[in-house]
Amino acid sequence: MLSEPTKSILGEGKILQGDVVKALKSVEAESVDLVVSSPPYNIGKIYERDQPRSLEEYKVWQASVVDAVCGKIKPSGSVCWQVGSYVKEGEIYPLDIMFYDLFKKNGFKLRNRIIWRFNFGLNSDRRFSGRYETVLWFTKSDDYKFNLDPVRIPQLYPGKRHSKSKGAKAGLPSGNPRGKNPSDYWEFSAEKDFLENPVWEIPNVKANHPEKTDHPCQFPIELAERCVLALSEPGDLILDPFVGTGAAVLAAVKQSRRAVGIDRDPVFVKLARARLKQLAAGTLPVRPLGRPVSAPSTSQKVALVPEEWREAG
Repeated sequence: MLSEPTKSILGEGKILQGDVVKALKSVEAESVDLVVSSPPYNIGKIYERDQPRSLEEYKVWQASVVDAVCGKIKPSGSVCWQVGSYVKEGEIYPLDIMFYDLFKKNGFKLRNRIIWRFNFGLNSDRRFSGRYETVLWFTKSDDYKFNLDPVRIPQLYPGKRHSKSKGAKAGLPSGNPRGKNPSDYWEFSAEKDFLENPVWEIPNVKANHPEKTDHPCQFPIELAERCVLALSEPGDLILDPFVGTGAAVLAAVKQSRRAVGIDRDPVFVKLARARLKQLAAGTLPVRPLGRPVSAPSTSQKVALVPEEWREAG
């Protein structure tokens, strides 16, 4: 089921409802400039419970999705596929291992394996708590788009200069005045870490995040937005075959792109469409791109050691 396009002065977005492989048939072959998506991890979330799959069944299903997605991408196009881990009885299976093979089989080339670290995630008492996931950036060919300037971060040492051995460059500033490459490690870090090692700070969407909805595994708009800025141009077509609450479509429309999102869950499709209309109206709560992550001051109650802990010590 195709929604009416939601237009704004920035871009245009559409949301398709239905089975992902079937819905992809309505997307023209080799028409997509960039795919930004986070597929379900097959760990029993509410949107997976009506279709339980073994790991092998999940691999077969995702192989069919990846095959269909790859056929929709232009020769100059890219994929940003954000994944975590499949967990069964305490055992971890990193899904990026599986997806690397699926995209490589379709002739795609891995350009970066981006680590997205965050401070809040799944706690555990029988293994170390999970605090990162990965974004696999693939290109369909060697002729691809990469726009570094829109996603640069501030130079850590802007006053650093070339040494005397650099000839004509000796004594000149060694960094780029527009900022430095953010690298392949994107972190939600404390302020001290940010000052010592500038990184892309992207909080995951938890209780106090302005974008929080009822979706249990919500994708932050900022993460999708940085992929959109770096790997596409205004007017390009962005696709998310597992759109959920619409983050990738919202990021694309916000940055003057066209976008198509797909999801089989009517509740989340309705939510994504509503958020798209809110964006067009200028009423959507959004965490600003690049806003520094706040850290509690030592005087705030949330940062103080509870009396119960002191007594127990």
